[in-house]
Amino acid sequence: MHTQYRPAIWLAAATVAFALACPAAAQQPNRISITTGGTGGVYYPMGGGMANILSKYVPGLQATAEVTGGSVDNLRLINAGKSEVAFSMVDATWEAYTGVDKFKDNKVNARTLMVLYPNKMHVVTVDGTGINKLSDLKGKRVSTGSAGSGTEIMALRVLEAAGMDGKKDIKQERLGAAESVNAIKDRKIDAFFWVGGIPTAAVTDLAATPGLKIKLIDHDEAVDAMNSKYGPLYVKSTIPAGSYSGQDKPNAEVDVWNILITNDKMSDQMAYAIVKTLFEKKPELVAVHKEAQNIELKNQPIGSPIPFHPGAKKYLEEQGIKVK
Repeated sequence: MHTQYRPAIWLAAATVAFALACPAAAQQPNRISITTGGTGGVYYPMGGGMANILSKYVPGLQATAEVTGGSVDNLRLINAGKSEVAFSMVDATWEAYTGVDKFKDNKVNARTLMVLYPNKMHVVTVDGTGINKLSDLKGKRVSTGSAGSGTEIMALRVLEAAGMDGKKDIKQERLGAAESVNAIKDRKIDAFFWVGGIPTAAVTDLAATPGLKIKLIDHDEAVDAMNSKYGPLYVKSTIPAGSYSGQDKPNAEVDVWNILITNDKMSDQMAYAIVKTLFEKKPELVAVHKEAQNIELKNQPIGSPIPFHPGAKKYLEEQGIKVK
């Protein structure tokens, strides 16, 4: 269940300038909501770390991290003004920005704040299910990710690239990472899709479960068909051996970038303050989750097809980084 979202309180340029110059402004904080994902993934702890850092270092700002279904929900909340900052996968954001598929009647004026880290598609099962390759998922009980998640979009595209219809050729469940792990432990599903950083807490939990041996299914052969249909959004990569207990060989999988977004209503000063603070305090974010190590200036020009917010662009250009 989603938490209640605060109404957006947009920051006028003068207010932000005053808040940055005068700590007394912190007595009446401006509040922003950072929408993340489920509790079993990486978005939520990293979003919590960001909220703490921004609240601590940007005078007059109070940020909170909210649990959501993931990218699609976050894009809708950003569009409705119920969230100011959100985590999202590039493919889901591209759909929203161009107004196709789930967003054909509700185009989102998304703007990139930062390129974060590559998300890795996990196709997870355990020994004894008879699943050794992607085509073995046919007819099985498979979770494609929670409704309203970027995982679901990408899972259906991987299945499509393998010649399967995710609505018909599998017995589809729609569960988040933590719920999927509980379901596979209880033998209620045979496999699940999850797109996230490594290690993802819920998958770590499954791998450490006595009596079960985790298996990650190779699926990088799906990349060419996915990019041919949906644009150059996906790359072949690997989850290194040993990322999870009992994972004895590398997993050939599909990566997609995660980005931090806002909409076109955020002030330039606030966008600048957010991006500057998160880059400058990156070591504190890495202490929360090691995926933050992958938030690098060099990835900013290559990780997002969505235009950068002018405030974010200003900070990056000061660092010698040119973005769209």
